[in-house]
Amino acid sequence: MTFSLVARCAETGMFGMAISSSSPAVAARCAYARSGVGAVASQNITDPTLGPKTLDKMAAGLSASSAVLDVISETEHKNYRQLLAIDATGQTAIHSGGNVLGKWGEAQGRDVAAGGNLLKTAQVPVAIVAGFEDATGHLGDRLLAAMHTGLKAGGEEGPVHSAGLLIVDKVSWPVAELRCDWTENCPITEITTAWEIYKPQLDDYVRRALNPSEAPSYGVPGDL
Repeated sequence: MTFSLVARCAETGMFGMAISSSSPAVAARCAYARSGVGAVASQNITDPTLGPKTLDKMAAGLSASSAVLDVISETEHKNYRQLLAIDATGQTAIHSGGNVLGKWGEAQGRDVAAGGNLLKTAQVPVAIVAGFEDATGHLGDRLLAAMHTGLKAGGEEGPVHSAGLLIVDKVSWPVAELRCDWTENCPITEITTAWEIYKPQLDDYVRRALNPSEAPSYGVPGDL
């Protein structure tokens, strides 16, 4: 009931992930990233504690593969979990348990890993990785291009209703955290629309947090 990718921008050091599901509010339970550390997706029958645990282990110096192995070895019901991670060097790791739902798949590439369950075809993650590697531009552009590629490759077996985009950079908070928690339309398209509006303002919002006196005007009614 989910497909996703975790990725790193080798040029900027940004980390991000994008995800979509037939379930509501998928990003609230499954999306994790930390500046300078990496990104994680915890999905299938989701245990939301696995994302922070994996990030903590990578922050302590473990590679993505070692962190995932450690977390899974300490986890009950591991056969129901699907866990994707990318670390600060761009190395990736994936755990897909024996009880992952429906048709499932996973794929890894350069600075990217993708996985999914209840898929139309097990090759959807392969298409997602290829879509990311072929795309250009901002990390957010590449993440969303990959998700659209996965959708065109079949996506989930049924219609998807929620999606999310999460990006971290040099500050301690997400520089982009866009969610569509439920729609009868395509949530990936909804997130893409939100991203096109937000992307030109991303750096301004960081500047406003760090030094409001140097930040540009909000440009909204009532702003003097």
